Amino acid sequence: MLKVTRALAISAATAGLLATFTLPAASAGAPAGAAGAGEETVAPSKGAPGDPTLGALGRKAGLRIGTAVDTSALATDSTYRETVAREFTSVTAENVMKWQLTEPERGKHDWAAADGLVDFARSHKQLVRGHTLVWHSQLPAWVTEGSFTPEELREILRRHVTEEVRHFKGRIWQWDVVNEAFNDDGTLRDSIWLRNLGPGYIADAFRWAHQADPGAKLYINDYNIEGVNAKSTALYELVKQLRQEGVPVHGVGLQGHFAVQYGFPGDVAANLKRFDDLGMESAITEADVRMPMPADNVKLQAQARGYSVLLGACLVTRRCTDFTVWGFTDKYSWVPGTFEGEGAANVLDENYAVKPAFDALRQDLTLAGRRR
Repeated sequence: MLKVTRALAISAATAGLLATFTLPAASAGAPAGAAGAGEETVAPSKGAPGDPTLGALGRKAGLRIGTAVDTSALATDSTYRETVAREFTSVTAENVMKWQLTEPERGKHDWAAADGLVDFARSHKQLVRGHTLVWHSQLPAWVTEGSFTPEELREILRRHVTEEVRHFKGRIWQWDVVNEAFNDDGTLRDSIWLRNLGPGYIADAFRWAHQADPGAKLYINDYNIEGVNAKSTALYELVKQLRQEGVPVHGVGLQGHFAVQYGFPGDVAANLKRFDDLGMESAITEADVRMPMPADNVKLQAQARGYSVLLGACLVTRRCTDFTVWGFTDKYSWVPGTFEGEGAANVLDENYAVKPAFDALRQDLTLAGRRR
């Protein structure tokens, strides 16, 4: 289907919501104050028996639909496990591929949980996104508390990237190689890596990862880069330079953590097009749309619009390959523990009931049809 036809289809799917909610666009990164106590009960939307899954609809649109996976829930909650297997065509390791868990003691690796997720995905014909290799957070204590020279730290990072990518060689579709390297003003984040290794650590990480698995797609991933702003422009300029230098940066991941009270950027598709024009892949990697609690029908409809903004932009972007939600049920959401007074960020509620956001994704994918 022609891109213009896909764009019209997405526009038709979201026009009503866009007309209803004209919220001011602002950063979704800052938490709002706590709402009043006592959550309002909201009647969930009901999907008809036999409705096609998100994954099946995504296949028709030429798009992988994925979810981040909580491996503890996967092991203990049969409804969670069945939903992951049924609805999605790719999975992301929410935590178990992060350095803190894969090498808690220097030289002693624990791949069991990550290997289990990869095996689950392969048994259900799902692709796997590896998350994440180089980050300022969730590092093992021996890294952050050790007294290393810059040369020693660079070798430690090289070994980590090489060993982890090599362990999963041939089993990971996309790696988030470098995660959250920028501040919102477009400067590089003051991290252990920048302080000790300088900005060249980013290019080094991509080169090391590519050497360890030439077949994996390598992404730089960040939040608050969904629209055209100082942060996304700085990232754009960096990857443009890196690609000119021959650094194997294949894609950019837009996390997509939104909040209804801050509105949604109107230029996500224009932003994605910039990377598309560089010949880069792109993906929505961590979509969720939180709200001040308690939830109500107005907030849930605004949430549906937020998900549609992200999915619609991906659908009209030629090289946008996948759309991943950062968890699909409020039962296991990270949001309440991070943003005080906020929650209900996912497309299913804590009882796995369908919310308007789930219906919006399904409708957008249905109308999009085959992309390629």
